[in-house]
Amino acid sequence: MRYRTFGRTGLQVSELVFGGGWVGGVLIHQDDAVKLDTLRRAIGAGMNWIDTAPSYGKGQSEKALGWLLEEIDSTPYLSTKVMLDTARLDDIAGQVQRSLHESLQRLDRDAVDLVLLHNMIEPEAGAGAVTPNDVLRANGAADALERVRDQGLTRYIGMTALGDATSCRAVIDSGRFDAAQVYYNMLNPSAARAMPAAWSGQDFAELMTVCTAHGTAIMAIRVFAAGVLASEVRHGREVIVTRETDLTTEARRARAVLEALGDRYGTRAQTALRFVLSNPDVACAVIGLAEPAHLEEALAGEALGPLPQEALDALEQVYASDFGK
Repeated sequence: MRYRTFGRTGLQVSELVFGGGWVGGVLIHQDDAVKLDTLRRAIGAGMNWIDTAPSYGKGQSEKALGWLLEEIDSTPYLSTKVMLDTARLDDIAGQVQRSLHESLQRLDRDAVDLVLLHNMIEPEAGAGAVTPNDVLRANGAADALERVRDQGLTRYIGMTALGDATSCRAVIDSGRFDAAQVYYNMLNPSAARAMPAAWSGQDFAELMTVCTAHGTAIMAIRVFAAGVLASEVRHGREVIVTRETDLTTEARRARAVLEALGDRYGTRAQTALRFVLSNPDVACAVIGLAEPAHLEEALAGEALGPLPQEALDALEQVYASDFGK
């Protein structure tokens, strides 16, 4: 396992982060023995970060980690999240306090290493989204997260950089967040670079450049695009979180990039993972796992290292043709 510097924090983190979310779901959908064996294997292979949230399985992921972490011999870094109720934005500070204390109770921890704002960032609040002003104003989300950091409940604070790209850029550009979870995969690498004119998809407007300017650690999320890059088999938990696409479109785009690359760079999942790790600005890739075999596949993919330039060049042609349209 290779390690990278986690932005301005200076932490050395494993390239792979154990994702505790719903889409992968190993901490939610598997039995206890499989959960424990998978987590032990991940830690034993060098993974030193686990990412979870209250919304993952309605608390099931955090509850599982509450006992699982007692059964392993090391103490990995741990991140969780706060999702604000947008109908109660007059009590952001109270919401953050209550959410984090409930998470810590489920996790059986006194503190975590990172707490991230989980809401999408949009020009207008509502339907689960908050505005940059909701985050940055006096007594907004950033103030509330800094307060729990000052209380010793977390070491660092972060955000999920989903929603409107301009709004996300404004929040990151405040320099107040130590980390950002950024959407980044072979189908949509727009957070890292300008895309060809023909390419279609939600444009994340080079968010990573703003992160890098402030030393904000970049945690790549959705590296398998809800699973469509990893497999042709649909498991029913695919959730699309970006605009200008749907599951059918994502599957078509995945077939186009994988046909261009073939099987020269590993399995589908390994090729997708190696693409993300080809970007040196990425501090780590959060991977979702449904079963132990997926972990073994990911570990082998990480060991192969970044994709060679010939593969990246082939992808350029796919983007320039809008996935072969």
